[in-house]
Amino acid sequence: MIELKSSLFYFMRMIIIRMIHYKCRQGFYPSSNVKRFEVPENKVAWNIEYPEYKPIEYTAPSLKGKPWADLEIDDISFQPKWNAVDGNINRRSFKNDYVINEDGYPLNPIGRTGIIGRGLLGRWGPNHAADPIVTRWKQDITGITEINKDTNKPILEFVAIQRQDSGEWAIPGGMVDPGETVSRTLKREFMEEAMNSLKRDRAENEELEKSMRKLFEQGEEIYKGYVDDPRNTDNAWMETVALNFHDHGNNVLGNIKLVAGDDALNVRWMDIDRNLNLYANHSEFIRKTAEKRNAHW
Repeated sequence: MIELKSSLFYFMRMIIIRMIHYKCRQGFYPSSNVKRFEVPENKVAWNIEYPEYKPIEYTAPSLKGKPWADLEIDDISFQPKWNAVDGNINRRSFKNDYVINEDGYPLNPIGRTGIIGRGLLGRWGPNHAADPIVTRWKQDITGITEINKDTNKPILEFVAIQRQDSGEWAIPGGMVDPGETVSRTLKREFMEEAMNSLKRDRAENEELEKSMRKLFEQGEEIYKGYVDDPRNTDNAWMETVALNFHDHGNNVLGNIKLVAGDDALNVRWMDIDRNLNLYANHSEFIRKTAEKRNAHW
């Protein structure tokens, strides 16, 4: 019986690892020619011996000198407070406290990724983001909600942006700035990426914020935790809070034109179903949203 329970635990752990730690172990690191050291699913966890593990160190040269990026671990002036709020930078993880190894580097709480260093990420340890999942019911030209004939459930749409860096479709989220509240990040990122607020004048943005204020006061948490982001490394990783903002009668966004902005190539309303293939594990966030709304999936 003990052996059976142990085997079941191991099997479930492998499923979880594959679900939330898969895209960050594949092939070449984004925007580089650096190939990850291969990490099989049964070698991901740090407590599993893997003496052959020799990951390549990579931190993007573009991070050097950026005011929002951490210094190198061995820089004498870099004295971070791990697993804590460090000034206006939140270095806490949504998971349990992460381990700092003997060389002073934080370790990815899920396990090995095949790359050490920071990659494209600004912070050592957790890099916090916020993802606004803005939804509405899909309607026909008469304003009637469309029902999927197979599941007999209403079809949900969400605002999706096409990322400039990878070309993949995603939720229009972004990084939480130092000292910024998550609620502010959610609204700011949506307006920057799906409404091109950075190219609008102040009066236009104030009018947009006013019209969307009620919508962004009614967010429901969908996910909070680790993100299977292809930018993750052994020492730096993405975490997010994803909230659903549902425009029940299409009263808020029905009269507002979506315009791709900031680092988005394109933006559109996208039907939600199980065939979605989105950036990182955004498809999982969308699935959870569909379940919450009892919508077609």
